[in-house]
Amino acid sequence: MARSEIALDGGSITDEIIGYRREIADLSQRIRNRRLQVAGLYGTPVALFLLILSWAGLKIFVWLHDDIPSAVNGISFAGALVLALAAGVQLYAELEVEVWRDSGTSVRELKLELALAEERHVLEIRQRTPPPQDRQASYKEKLPAEISRLRKDSSHYRRLHLWMQWVLFISSSAVSAVTAWYDPPQPAKGVLIGLGFVVTVITAAAGYFKPRERAFNLQQTADSIQQHVTALELGIAPYNAPEEKVNLELFATTVERLRAEQRMREQQLDQPQQGQQQVI
Repeated sequence: MARSEIALDGGSITDEIIGYRREIADLSQRIRNRRLQVAGLYGTPVALFLLILSWAGLKIFVWLHDDIPSAVNGISFAGALVLALAAGVQLYAELEVEVWRDSGTSVRELKLELALAEERHVLEIRQRTPPPQDRQASYKEKLPAEISRLRKDSSHYRRLHLWMQWVLFISSSAVSAVTAWYDPPQPAKGVLIGLGFVVTVITAAAGYFKPRERAFNLQQTADSIQQHVTALELGIAPYNAPEEKVNLELFATTVERLRAEQRMREQQLDQPQQGQQQVI
C-alpha cells in the first residue's frame, strides 16, 4: 500500500513538472505568434503608405508631364489593394477576441507570464529534487538525443564543406576554361571576374568558418559519448564496478568532460589564427 502511494505521488509530481514544461513551451510559441501578429498589424499599413508614396513619387519625379505606364499603374494598384485587404483582415482579427488567441495582449505581458511560469517550474524542481543517483540515471537517458544532435550538426558541416569544395573546384576550373576559350573580350571578362569573386569568397569562408574541422570534432565527440554509453550498458570497463552508483557517477563525469572539451574546441575554432596558437 505504501509503495503504491509513493508511486502515485511520484507520478503526480512528474505530471505536474510536465505540465509546467508544456505551459512554458506554449507561452514561448504564443510569444512568437504574437510578434508576427504585431509585425503584420503595424507593418502592413506602413508598407501600404510607402507603396502609395512611391507611386506618387514616380508620377512627380519621373512622369510629371506624361502618363504613368499602365503596367506600373496596374502593379501599384494591385499591391495597394492586397496590402489594404491584409491590413483590414488583421485589424478585424485584432479587434475580434475569438480570432486571435492573444488579441489585445502585448508581447511584454506574455514575456512576464513566461518568466513567472519558468520561476514556478524552478521552485517546484527545487522543492522536489531527486537524489543524485536518480539524476545521473536520468542524465544517461537524455544522452541519445545529445548524440543525435551532435551527429546531425556534424553531417550539416560535412555537407557544407563538400558543397563549398565543389563550388571552389568548378569555379577554379571554369576560370581556366574561360581564359583558354576567350582572349578574353567581353562578356568573358565579366565571367572571369564573377568566377574569381566566387573562388575568393568560398576560400575565405572555408578558412574562417572551418566546416570540415567542426564536422570532425562533432563526430568525434558523438562517437566518444556513444562508446561510453555502450560500455555502461554492457557493464564493461571502466563501468564494471559492483555498485551502480559508482558507475553512474563516473559515467556522468566522463561525458561532461567530453562535452566541455567539445565546447573548448568550438571556441578555439571561433578565434583568429593567432588566438588559437596562444590557446594551444
